[in-house]
Amino acid sequence: MAKAKPLVKLHSYGIYSTWDSEDKSLPQIKQFTLDVEAKLEVEFGMIINIKKARGEKLVYCIYHPDIPDEDGEVMAPFRGEEYIRSNDWNFYLGDTIWAPVSNKLGDWRMTIEIDNKIVADKTFNLYVPDTGNEADFFKRRGM
Repeated sequence: MAKAKPLVKLHSYGIYSTWDSEDKSLPQIKQFTLDVEAKLEVEFGMIINIKKARGEKLVYCIYHPDIPDEDGEVMAPFRGEEYIRSNDWNFYLGDTIWAPVSNKLGDWRMTIEIDNKIVADKTFNLYVPDTGNEADFFKRRGM
């Protein structure tokens, strides 16, 4: 008998309330968007709902801009896995911005796979708003 395919639905994506990994509740959506103003501790990502996949392995990855680690080396994408806990399960994949904000700008792609197939894929653009101030423009670019 063939295994049933998981049913995956994108519930929400964008900017969320602060998430506490120790809390069972997921963060609440504050704004649906793919454009995220880069400021300290902004929480962004996506929530998916998965049905008919209890016990399957979910693999997630966050590809971020070339953020250097403490030694100046570019950090590898953040990968992890989780086992689906029930036949109707919500999963949050997200990140937050830490100091310095200036090296976090650009595209952050988040993917979720089940059974080696991408079931959710969103790319967030982290930006600093243009204030119209020429000095700010050059400062952001290190000039």
